[in-house]
Amino acid sequence: MSRSAISLENLTVSYDRHPAVHHLTGGFAAGSLTAVVGPNGAGKSTLLKAIAGLLKPDEGRIACGAEIAYLPQVAEIDREFPIAVADFVAAGAWSRCGGFRALRVDVGAALGRVGLESFAARGIGTLSGGQFQRMRFARLILQDAPVILLDEPFAAIDARTVADLMRLIGAWQAAGKTVVAVLHELDLVRAAFPETLLLMREAVAWGPTRAVLTPERLAAMRESAMRFDDDPEICTLGGAA
Repeated sequence: MSRSAISLENLTVSYDRHPAVHHLTGGFAAGSLTAVVGPNGAGKSTLLKAIAGLLKPDEGRIACGAEIAYLPQVAEIDREFPIAVADFVAAGAWSRCGGFRALRVDVGAALGRVGLESFAARGIGTLSGGQFQRMRFARLILQDAPVILLDEPFAAIDARTVADLMRLIGAWQAAGKTVVAVLHELDLVRAAFPETLLLMREAVAWGPTRAVLTPERLAAMRESAMRFDDDPEICTLGGAA
C-alpha cells in the first residue's frame, strides 16, 4: 500500500462556523497526481489552504511531513506590484537559501523551463495571463518542494501554456512529487490526472478518475450544484451539521 504524503482525518474547516469542508477523511498518496473538482463553493480552495497551513481546522487533523509549495488562485496576486520577473521567481528559493543567497540560485534555468528566459528583467505587470502563470510555475520550480498544491492553475490561460505547464506537472510526478490541483476542466482531468477527489464540502467520491467521474455522478453533481447551499448550516463539532 502506498504511503500517504497528506493524510486528512475528520477534517472540518469553517468560516464563522459555517462549514466549507466537512468531516473529510482520506489521503493523497506520495507521488500521486490528483485533481480536486466540484461546484463553486464546494470547499476546494479551502481544502488546499488548510493543507498549506493558511487556515486552521475547526476539527480533525492534517498530517503532512514534507515541505509544501502552494500556488494560490491568480486573482490573489497583485500583478501591479513593482517587482521584476527574476526577483519574483528568486523568492521561491527564499525558504531554502535564506536572505540574499536566493539571488544566487539558477533563476535563468527555471525561467528557461517555462519558456521565459528572455523575460527576467521585465516587470511582472507587463506579462500576459499565460506568461504570468508560467512565471509563477518557475517560482515553484525553485521551491523544489515534495508536495505541490495548485489552485485553479489553468484559469483563463491559453491552450499552449496549459500544455506546457502540464508537461512540467508530469515531470514533477515522474520525479516522485505529490501534486494536488483544483480544476474545472473535466476533459483535462480525465486525460491527465489519474486520481480525483469530487468534493461538495464532503467527499462525494475519491479514487481513480475513471471511477469517480462517471456520467451518473456528474449528472447528479450538476443537479445538486443548481440548488447548492451557499450558506450551510452551522457545524456542530463532533457530529453532522
